Amino acid sequence: MNEPSLDSIIQIVKSYIKNPDEQLLRKAYEFAKNIHTGQKRKSGEDYITHPLHVGTILAELQQDCTVISASFLHDAIEDQNISFQLLKKDFGTDIANLVEGVTKLSLFSYSSREEQQAESLRKMFVAMAKDIRVVLIKLADRLHNMRTLQYLTPEQQNNISLETREIYAPLAHRLGMGSVKWELEDLALRYLEPEAFQDIKKRVAEKRKDREKYLNNFIQELSTLLKNHKIQAEVYGRPKHFFSIYRKMQTQHLSFDAIYDLLAIRILVKEIKDCYEVLGVIHAHWKPIHHKFGDYIAMPKSNMYQSLHTGVIGPAGKPVEIQIRTYDMHRIAEYGIAAHWHYKEGDKPTDKNIIEKFAWLRQLLDWQKEDAKTFMENLKVDLFTDEVFVFTPKGDVHNLPLNATPVDFAFHVHTQVGYRCSGAKVNGKIESLDYKLQNGDIVEIITSNKDKPSLHWLNFVVTSGARNKIKNWFHKQKKSEHLKIGQDALEKAAYSLLLDEAIFNEEHLQKAAQRF
Repeated sequence: MNEPSLDSIIQIVKSYIKNPDEQLLRKAYEFAKNIHTGQKRKSGEDYITHPLHVGTILAELQQDCTVISASFLHDAIEDQNISFQLLKKDFGTDIANLVEGVTKLSLFSYSSREEQQAESLRKMFVAMAKDIRVVLIKLADRLHNMRTLQYLTPEQQNNISLETREIYAPLAHRLGMGSVKWELEDLALRYLEPEAFQDIKKRVAEKRKDREKYLNNFIQELSTLLKNHKIQAEVYGRPKHFFSIYRKMQTQHLSFDAIYDLLAIRILVKEIKDCYEVLGVIHAHWKPIHHKFGDYIAMPKSNMYQSLHTGVIGPAGKPVEIQIRTYDMHRIAEYGIAAHWHYKEGDKPTDKNIIEKFAWLRQLLDWQKEDAKTFMENLKVDLFTDEVFVFTPKGDVHNLPLNATPVDFAFHVHTQVGYRCSGAKVNGKIESLDYKLQNGDIVEIITSNKDKPSLHWLNFVVTSGARNKIKNWFHKQKKSEHLKIGQDALEKAAYSLLLDEAIFNEEHLQKAAQRF
């Protein structure tokens, strides 16, 4: 791998920005090079190589010159005590804010106490909801640090890899950044499960020639088939990542040889209609595997991922996993929110409603007032778990965490629907309120005329929204009950006091009468 340089970064930027602000990039680079003079990485390299690698990653994610310049400077405040005011004076408020934001995200580690870590992460995600570019720089920073983790101690490798697997990789997934997510997961696996990693790496290498030969023949046959149907498409094999193989072996208790979807291809086309036409051609030629089909074009994932997924029995009876998507969908699948958060020079984001498409980012702002521990619990359930897609009777799609129930769905639709939920129909059939919703379920909530949530619901709801709203309802009820009890006690005390005063006054009157 060639060492990056400022010129190589500028060349990448020119591939997607016609007239990039080269002067800004050179100014930021020279500033960073100057303040890091004499500073070395653990590898022994000059420290400036790190900002250059981070800038290269962001250029490959097609970020603008402001973000890349901020990445050159991202360690300026933390490592070199450069003030925010100086950065603001030299580079403007936007870049200074980005650098300060990244600095704040660096002030935590797994070695801190659990509460401190949770609080730091809470601040991190709240900051992210305000300016997503901060976390794009942080993800690029973490990716390069993971690539060079071999120079740290085993304890540091383990701590950083654990943090990467539990926080940064799921975050990249939630942001739709597939290329970053997969690499972070594979790198973390290398240090957290070194034996498993090396075993999978060895086995994949052993089967590579046979696999490539089979896939090349399959791709040639499929390409000819599509050409005969006058469909323009790009067909190629795609690798299965080591962590994906490892996770499937663990969760499904399968041996390496039993994991058949090592054979995987991707098909790229221009239009959405072409995706479905390709699917029809494939299913007419090879027998489809029913449980492998998924239409994420009609039902995009919450990170905006779209594709058609299918599996077929290919030549020699070998199953082949296939993804079909447009070129635009592929860009989103690889780069996620980074693909949308693209600035034209001197302009605002090309997609002004990007945050609206990431509803969970708005939800993070609603969690600001929660204590750190609750924030972490909500984060892991609502953001870092798999999803199910369910429908209202009218056909509206709702994304919920895995194992969500009709009660979670009710509160997701509307708070009052949740409060008045008395039952649920799933696919036209009455189901218990703790039923675990499945992909494609049509859910109808049966409501009563008045609020009547149950504390028992807290035993099975999984979303933070449902849990918090149920707790809040009972908290308000309890507060009202306590207020009523207090009012009654006060009235009784007041009545008793008045009675005592009356008796006291009567006694005094009698004594006064006797004296006279």
